[in-house]
This record gives sequence, structure tokens and C-alpha cells, in this order.
Amino acid sequence: MLNNKSILITGGTGSFGQKFIEMIFDGFSPLRVIIYSRDEFKQDIIRRKFSNKLSEKQFKKLRFFIGDVRDKERLYRAFKGVDYVIHSAAMKQVPACEYNPFEAIKTNIHGAQNIVDAALDCGVKKVVALSTDKAVNPINLYGGTKLVSDKLFISANAYSGGKGTIFSVVRYGNVAGSRGSVIPYFKELIENGEKELPITDSRMTRFWITLEDGVELVFKALNESKGGETYISKIPSFRVTDLARAMLPGCILKEVGIREGEKLHEVMITKEDSRKTYEYDKHYIVYPHFDWWKSQRFFTNGGKLIEEGFEYNSETNKEWLSIEELRQLLLELNMIPLRNEDFNIILKRTV
Repeated sequence: MLNNKSILITGGTGSFGQKFIEMIFDGFSPLRVIIYSRDEFKQDIIRRKFSNKLSEKQFKKLRFFIGDVRDKERLYRAFKGVDYVIHSAAMKQVPACEYNPFEAIKTNIHGAQNIVDAALDCGVKKVVALSTDKAVNPINLYGGTKLVSDKLFISANAYSGGKGTIFSVVRYGNVAGSRGSVIPYFKELIENGEKELPITDSRMTRFWITLEDGVELVFKALNESKGGETYISKIPSFRVTDLARAMLPGCILKEVGIREGEKLHEVMITKEDSRKTYEYDKHYIVYPHFDWWKSQRFFTNGGKLIEEGFEYNSETNKEWLSIEELRQLLLELNMIPLRNEDFNIILKRTV
């Protein structure tokens, strides 16, 4: 699928981009992988990191392109000869988007439109855009901009024609252990000696997804998408209180109040979308509801239409992680902070 192909990742210096680089060179032999981002310092860090992790032959296929998704002319230059584009660049911090709304719109909405235009005009075969649970029934500006972005990519299939660029979306929530998520924050607090962990709301639940899961879903979209699909992984839920106890057994939990723009639970599929959502072995696909979309041409076989009124919600999910299961997953991610012998004793007692 990706062998001898040119792949470009916008915002490729982030957590997703780094894991994508690892996994694509581990499983495929691409012609080149282009990291498109605006921060030359981060690009240098990634360059030095992968100069040691990849073989010399693989490293020569890794390219770095300074540019911003707001700059359409630069995108046109970068997309020349590119087969696949993964769009992960975005303003993602909820408070930053609330305080800088015009900047968020320029990057997340205007940038998405620039990606669509450049991909169509440069002959890119497929574009996969990364979405977020916050785009579902959005309550903050970040979610609102990503909702618009998703709509732009799905509707772009109507402009590409029968044999043009294929656009699809991959949606997931906060990635376990990624930069800016709660796990590194808890880890830092614990390593600094804190015995009390802040919980915004004791009822809060989240979906558990790893970077590997996210990249695998993108691979699936690149392989089988026909235009307009939104892919969502089947993944377990967990309680944030259980996460805190898994990271620091016996910890004191302090409820500090939900933050502005924060949801109690993650929703990936709404009840309204259930009428056009199909369930597969390991994922769901939400299909578009447009006149141009024809199931015979675009539908992926093997799915089953879900019951109308179904909502994929971290609170009502059927699969849950226990404290022990969370602890094991955190150990695999190297996210269990081991401060001293006392902590090791507590850990053994709680297993």
C-alpha cells in the first residue's frame, strides 16, 4: 500500500508524526516521508532523533519541509509529487484557541481549506485528516473549528470527481501519554513528590487509545477509503479516578472543578449519526449523507448498520479498563513513575 509512495505529514513533529515515522519505516518501504511543519527547532530534534533510530537508507527517505498550512503557495510546492497526505497540523490547546480565536480559525479552518485545494490541484491520491472527539457536539472553539474542518474534508470528495483525490477523516480522543495529556502531567506531579492528584470531576471518563492504535487506523483509512468516511476505533473506556490510582496507589484525590470547555465524557459517534454508521470488527465508519455519495461505489463491505439511537460514549461504552489493566498499560508506555522504594512497596501491595 505505502511501498514506493511519497507521504507528507502536516504537523509531523508532534507525537503522532513521530510514531507514524517509526511505524511506516517498520512496516513499509516508502519512497519518501515528508515532515511539513513550521518549527525548524522541532524539525532539527526529529532529524537528530531518527538519524540514530533509522537505517542510513531509511533516513535518506525522510525529508523536512518548513511551511505553514496557512500558506497555500507553500503547500502547492510541498505537495508536488506526493501520493498521500496525513493532515495532523492544528491548534489543539483549548485555552489557547479560546484566547486566540482568529488564529485558531486561520490554522484549523482556513488551513484545512488550503490542504483541500492543494491536494486537488496537485493530484494527491488520498488525504486523511485527523479529527478529535471535541468536534462532536462541540462546546469550545477548538471543537468548533475541527467540526468545520471535518466537514470541509468530507465535502471535498464532491469536488474531486470520480477519479480525483479521495478525502477521509480519522477521529479519536486524547492519546494516552501524548504531549499535553493528563498522564504526563500526573507523572510529573508524582515524580516531584506529590501525594495528592487533582481531578477536575470524579465522574469523568475517557476512551483509551495509544499512538500505535491511532497510526494503525490511519493506515486502514489510507488502504481502504473510497471518499467521505469517518473512521473511529473500537477502544475501551476508563475512569480518570482509576487512572490516578493506577499511577499512584493510595493517592489522595482532590476534585478541583471542571475546566472551561471541558467535557465529562468523550463522544465519538452521536445518536444523529447512528443512522449512517456501520460497525466492523475493530472500528466504526460514519458515512456521509449527501446526494453525491452512493453506497455501491463508496461503501466498505463487511460492516453492519448499527441500531438507530446508538451513541459511542466513553460513559456508556461496554468495554472498560480496571485499575490493574490501566497500570499494566501505563507500564508498557513507561508512564508509571517509580520515585523510591516506598512506592515500589505500595505498588506490590495493591496488585
